[in-house]
Amino acid sequence: MRFPLLATLLLAPLLAAAPSQARGADEALVVPPSGVLGVGEAQLTPQFWVDRLAQPDAPVLDRAAIAAQNAKLLQIDPSMHDLRALPSTLDRARVEGWIEGLSQRPDRPLFDVGGKPVPAATLDAVVANLALGAIPARQKTRYGLVVRRAALRTFPTTLRVFHEEGDTDIDRFQETAEFPGTPVAIVHSSADGQWLFVVSPRYAAWTEKDNVAEGSATQVFGYVDKTPYRVITGAVARTVFTREVPAVSQLQLDMGTRVPLATDLPPDQPVNGQTPYAAYVLDLPVRKADGSLAFSPALLQKNTDTAADYLPLTRANLIRQAFKFLGERYGWGHAYDGRDCSGFVSDVYRSMGVQMPRNTSRQAISPALEHRAFTAKDSREERLKAAQALEVGDLVYIPGHVMMVIGHLHGQPYVIHDTGGMSYRKADGSKARIKLNAVSVTPLLPLLYNDQQSYVERMTSIVRIRH
Repeated sequence: MRFPLLATLLLAPLLAAAPSQARGADEALVVPPSGVLGVGEAQLTPQFWVDRLAQPDAPVLDRAAIAAQNAKLLQIDPSMHDLRALPSTLDRARVEGWIEGLSQRPDRPLFDVGGKPVPAATLDAVVANLALGAIPARQKTRYGLVVRRAALRTFPTTLRVFHEEGDTDIDRFQETAEFPGTPVAIVHSSADGQWLFVVSPRYAAWTEKDNVAEGSATQVFGYVDKTPYRVITGAVARTVFTREVPAVSQLQLDMGTRVPLATDLPPDQPVNGQTPYAAYVLDLPVRKADGSLAFSPALLQKNTDTAADYLPLTRANLIRQAFKFLGERYGWGHAYDGRDCSGFVSDVYRSMGVQMPRNTSRQAISPALEHRAFTAKDSREERLKAAQALEVGDLVYIPGHVMMVIGHLHGQPYVIHDTGGMSYRKADGSKARIKLNAVSVTPLLPLLYNDQQSYVERMTSIVRIRH
C-alpha cells in the first residue's frame, strides 16, 4: 500500500531552526490509514527500536545505584512517604493535612456518568462523609497491606464525576491505584465506615475498606521485606482460579508488583485444590472478616511473564517493557484496569526496580531525579536542540502529560506514551486530530499542544534516569 507523503509545511514551523539532522524529516513521514503520523507496522514492534541501538543491553544503572536513588527519592521528595519513619502516634493536624490536601470540595460544575449535573446536595454528602470532625487529637499509627488492585479516590465515594457532559474517560474523583502487597498507614475512616484514608509510599487518598487488611508494623514490613519473591514483568498477570479461596482467585497483579513466595509448604501437596509443581506458590495478604491481616498461598503459573528479581535497567528492557502495554486503553488514575501516562512510565521503570512519584507534576520536578527544566526563557531553538539530544528511556514532560523516548527515526525522536490523542498539521495546513486513547507510538516533533504551540514548545522538563 502506498501512503501519501506529507508536504514540507508539516514540520516547517518546528524544523526551520532545527539541527541539520532534523531537516527534511517531514519528507520521510507518511500518514498511514490509521492517521497516526509517521508510524507503520514496523514501528509497532519493540525489536525495531532495539535493533537501532548500539549497545541495547548495556546497564543504565546497576542494582546498587537504583537502591541508592530509591532511598534518595524517599528521603527528599515531598510527594513520597516513608512509612517506616512515621511516629508511633499521629496528631490531628498531620492527618487533617493529608486529607484536606486532597479532598477539597469541587469549585466547578461536575457531571455524572449519564451526563447530568451533579447536585450540590450530592457533593455536600460526599464532603460530609470525610468526617473531619471525628479525627482524634492523637491516634496510634496503624498499618495495613493492600489485598487487591485498589482504586485510590479523592473522596470516600464510588461516584464517578466528569468535567464535561459526555466525557466519561477521566473520572475526577479517581486518583490512582495501589497493588496487592503495598504497605499503607491507615489514618482515618469515613463517616459511613466503608472507606479508609490511607497513606502509601507514593500517595495519600481514600480507598474502600475491603481493599486493606490491618496488621502490626512487624507483620506489614516483614511481608514487604520477605524473600524470595517474584516480580511481575508482563503487563498483567493473574493468579490461578481457585474456588477454595476466592480472595486470591484470579487476582490481578500489574507490572512491577513484587510478591513473596510461600516457602514453607510441602511441594507434593495440593495448594487450593491444585498441584503446585507447574506454578509458583505466592504468599498473598488477605483480609479477614474483622478486617485484620492474614496470609494465603495462591498459585501463579510458571509460564506467566515474571522474574526472580527486577529486570536489569537497560535500554532494550525499557523498550520491551513499554511495548508490553502497547494498545492498552488509557485509564486515568489506573482506571479500567489500565493506567494513565504517568502510571505507564512509572510501571515500566518499576519492573526494573526504579521507584518514581505517581503524578506527572511530581515526576517532572522531583529533586531525586536528574531533570532539565524549561521555562519561558528557553528559545524554540534551545528546545529543539534538547529534543534532538533525547536518549532512549528519557521522559519528556509537558503540562499534564509524559512520554518515554524509544529512539530516533527520520532524523527526529519518537516516543511511546499513554495518550488520549494526537494533533498535527496536514499538508494543506489544516489540523488533524486523531483520538488514540491508548498506549501509542508517535513522533515527537509534529505533535501540537494547541493551535499555536507544539509539544516541544510546551516542554516543562526532561527526566533522565542515568548515572
